[in-house]
Amino acid sequence: MEKTIGFIGAGNMAKAMIGGILQAKILPPEKVFLSNPHKEKLEAMKKEFGVQITLDNKEVAQRADILVLSVKPYLYSKVIQEIKDEIQQYTILVNIAAGVSIESIEQTFAKKVKVVRVMPNTPAQVGEAMSCVCVNKEVTKEELQEVMDIFHSFGEAEVIDENLMDVATGVSGSSPAYVYLFIEALADGAVLEGMPREKAYKLAAQAVLGSAKMVLESKEHPAKLKDQVCSSGGTTIEAVACLEKNYFRSTVIQAVQTATQKSKEMGKK
Repeated sequence: MEKTIGFIGAGNMAKAMIGGILQAKILPPEKVFLSNPHKEKLEAMKKEFGVQITLDNKEVAQRADILVLSVKPYLYSKVIQEIKDEIQQYTILVNIAAGVSIESIEQTFAKKVKVVRVMPNTPAQVGEAMSCVCVNKEVTKEELQEVMDIFHSFGEAEVIDENLMDVATGVSGSSPAYVYLFIEALADGAVLEGMPREKAYKLAAQAVLGSAKMVLESKEHPAKLKDQVCSSGGTTIEAVACLEKNYFRSTVIQAVQTATQKSKEMGKK
């Protein structure tokens, strides 16, 4: 891939994406441009990744073939107003903000623009992101494939209808936080029973990693895989009964619904 990619904003998601792109060797560091208002953060990113940095958003917009807006949703309008006359007709704009629709991007630009809306997540830092993608009619199949190649470089990516983007936020965009809470809770339980914390975190994290891999690779229903672990009268079914008694599944479902609704509300502002 000979194109350049630019990032406006140097937060956690930009860092995760840049790390994934460079680790997968999709682009060399000199083809990655990054802007941010804080010089210290830029210099730290340059030291870590060797990317091109600037305080000027317009410079990144001018130089990028693919431009990722990696800023908070409430800053989108301000940033677009700043750069809308700088991007080229061929520039592919990648929107990774929760609740920011393709239509709102188009209206702010007030001209034809190629928009790809993506909901990635932070496991991009270790090459295991889950990214959901949708596009507007200005984006060609070839351009979509170029973007998909980027997101596949640090995990899995799926094209979905835009009306499912808020749900994607709840189930994959936000869910790493839910999983980290679960791992922490598992480890705390082990520590309570006398296990050293470092070992408890390793056991819990590897168990979650292996279980997720089983779901993806076996293609079996999670309930079937659960049943394989639950022996009659055993320790696991006793633990599952405790989780059910305390509304474990219902609470997780509500968490996904809550994140989804918040994403929808953000899109109305």
